[in-house]
Amino acid sequence: MKPGPGTWGSAFGLIVAVVSQPLTWFLLLGPNLRVRIGNNGELAIGTGGMILLLVPTIAVWFLLAYCGVTSSRRVAEFAGIKDPQYVVIDEVSGVHLAIILGLAPASPLTLLHSQDAVVFALFSGMSILNWKFLLSAFLLFRIFDITKPFPCRRLEKLPGGWGIMADDWMAGVYAAICLRLALHFHWL
Repeated sequence: MKPGPGTWGSAFGLIVAVVSQPLTWFLLLGPNLRVRIGNNGELAIGTGGMILLLVPTIAVWFLLAYCGVTSSRRVAEFAGIKDPQYVVIDEVSGVHLAIILGLAPASPLTLLHSQDAVVFALFSGMSILNWKFLLSAFLLFRIFDITKPFPCRRLEKLPGGWGIMADDWMAGVYAAICLRLALHFHWL
């Protein structure tokens, strides 16, 4: 889509990230969903179930990454262009990574404690539906994707699809760092 295919790809990446978060589907089910809170305050689906709620979002990112590396290499070879502008799976994957890492716990060990895992799963699910968080993720990712701070330009030089994808992943990492800071200081 024109103008700005990377911007459209990033917007689509936001949609993919929101749809791949299971708590989105819980909210869409609305009144038909019954979640029981047990005596100890944990959700009835338990800690293991809450952690499993995070798996689809991460699995979708790995699928995007794999498909992006393989398909972007093929398209670039076919077109004879190192990084065709109309290939936008790199932006979809990059903004998705920014959202995942932006919501990741500071220490994965906190997920071993049942109450922390439940709180984290609910926090990540609700944050991904926060329009301020999504808009910030989108804008920060686009800023870093366009300006390409170090080492993004170097990563573009990787061979094949890796170079097409890796610079956007790095932009996603930079955006995630900013998102974590914004969440820490309660700006979002």
